[in-house]
Amino acid sequence: MIRALYTAASGMNSQQMNLDVIANNLANVNTTGFKKSKIEFQDLLYDTKKIQGAEAGDGQLTPGGIQLGHGSRPVSTSKVFTTGDLVQTDERLDVAIAGDGFFEVQLPGGIQGYTRDGSFKVSADGAIVTNEGYQVVNAIPNIGAEVSNIGIAKTGEYTMFDQQGNNIGAGQIQITRFINPGGLQNIGGNIYQETPASGVPEQGNPGQNGFGGLAQGYLEMSNVKVVEEMVNLIKAQRAYEVNSKAIQAADEMMQLRCGLFEQSGCSQ
Repeated sequence: MIRALYTAASGMNSQQMNLDVIANNLANVNTTGFKKSKIEFQDLLYDTKKIQGAEAGDGQLTPGGIQLGHGSRPVSTSKVFTTGDLVQTDERLDVAIAGDGFFEVQLPGGIQGYTRDGSFKVSADGAIVTNEGYQVVNAIPNIGAEVSNIGIAKTGEYTMFDQQGNNIGAGQIQITRFINPGGLQNIGGNIYQETPASGVPEQGNPGQNGFGGLAQGYLEMSNVKVVEEMVNLIKAQRAYEVNSKAIQAADEMMQLRCGLFEQSGCSQ
């Protein structure tokens, strides 16, 4: 009976973490460039009472065995990097990536970060920055006061124009991708960092060699599907509830056992 208590308790702990992940997904349903998380579980060790293929007499082998599990545990929370819906904003510095890739940004201390949030702004010195003020790398280097409009192509080529419509500058925007984006570390603020699991960053031109294309005047919304998360929420709630019922049932059976063997002492 004691085993059943701990087994069910491990299931409740797992479902509590599952609920935490679902709640965070739902909380970021309107976060630009947000990627939903998924949680994965594993079963714990097994107590083997009889091995498969044991001798059953007369040279016969048992076709099965007896193993009692000890519950479950969460082993991974990973991001799902499917592309979210693109919403038109008509802002000249709102840029979405339709496909694979990240914008590279310069974090404090010379650390590189990566983001899917393309809601960029212009700093006081003309640099392209994120909402947190981090400068975007491999993008438009500087926007002067004379620039009145900017055109950004799907392939990342940009052109700057003055008030008279004259071309006063052009260049190429590059984006970054990883062989395993699920291995990136999420540090908040819509920023990811490279880890040994993600692989090294690879830079390239948008719309070429598997890199996603750019869409000026659009933002990528969260890829969280509310209905899907609500279904997952109900499943997690029911799983938590049934594990609590298992604890209650084990407790009641222990009370009965203690009552039957109170003369010789209660044991599991």
